Amino acid sequence: MPDARNLTIFYIVEPPEYEILSCYLLASIRSHFPGDVKAVGYCPEHRYHELHPGVHRAHELMGSEIRTFSTQDRFDPAYPHGNKILACLEQRDSDYSMFVDSDVLFLNDNTPENLVKPGHVSCSMAASMLWAEQSVWDDIYGALDVPIPTERYKLMRRSKGPVIPYFSSGLVVFPEKDTGNGRFPDIWYETAQMVDKIDGLEKKRPYLDQMTLPAAIRRAGLDWNILPEEQHYILGGKLKKKPLPEDREIYTIHYRNTQNLKDVGHMKTARNYLQEHTGEKFFRRLAGDDENTV
Repeated sequence: MPDARNLTIFYIVEPPEYEILSCYLLASIRSHFPGDVKAVGYCPEHRYHELHPGVHRAHELMGSEIRTFSTQDRFDPAYPHGNKILACLEQRDSDYSMFVDSDVLFLNDNTPENLVKPGHVSCSMAASMLWAEQSVWDDIYGALDVPIPTERYKLMRRSKGPVIPYFSSGLVVFPEKDTGNGRFPDIWYETAQMVDKIDGLEKKRPYLDQMTLPAAIRRAGLDWNILPEEQHYILGGKLKKKPLPEDREIYTIHYRNTQNLKDVGHMKTARNYLQEHTGEKFFRRLAGDDENTV
């Protein structure tokens, strides 16, 4: 039986911005997860030669590999947001994996058991869905020949009421093994390809990954485990410049950009994590470069 504790956390490492943020993310993983949790960074193979030497050194010091994956002809037209799906497709030897966007920071001690649920894909409700009306699901599920889910939930930030399931793809925990209908990442990629071919469907860029996630979960024969907001607290929007709530323990923030991180007072936290695990607050210094970065 798969072991919920056997977890790999992975993320995108891509220059120029995500290579910086990935180092902060990795340092926060090493600060707040058990030492046997694996960490892997993925870089598009055509960008690997551009990575700063300090990024390689930071990953080496924190015990994480940087692996590559191909983006060529995987989506037509090209779809950079789909890199998370392509990274999911890569093989890992853990029972469960968690994809995390690079602009995420873990703030409190956490365990795989808080995030993993056998037979499920764990994720959170999306912050909002401003790109389409609810009628868009008729086209999406119709093209997939899958029933529209009967469940209704409120979005995390902007919701007029309960809506058809729509999840953030910024933190997604899934079983690595084929659970009977295929391996989940393969089904997600297949679902995205099918929806991408729907004529007249607007906003496929950049929302293809999120618009296909709920259907992919069901097509894979799995169910969703909706994480509490504390496990994926999304900043920005109506929370812009507002401090984190003090009456709840926030495990994870999805800050979206470094200004939001500064606004909630955790830019210093990110740098301190990096210094704790590498000896430097700025990753470029790990390669002998004195230049300060964000």
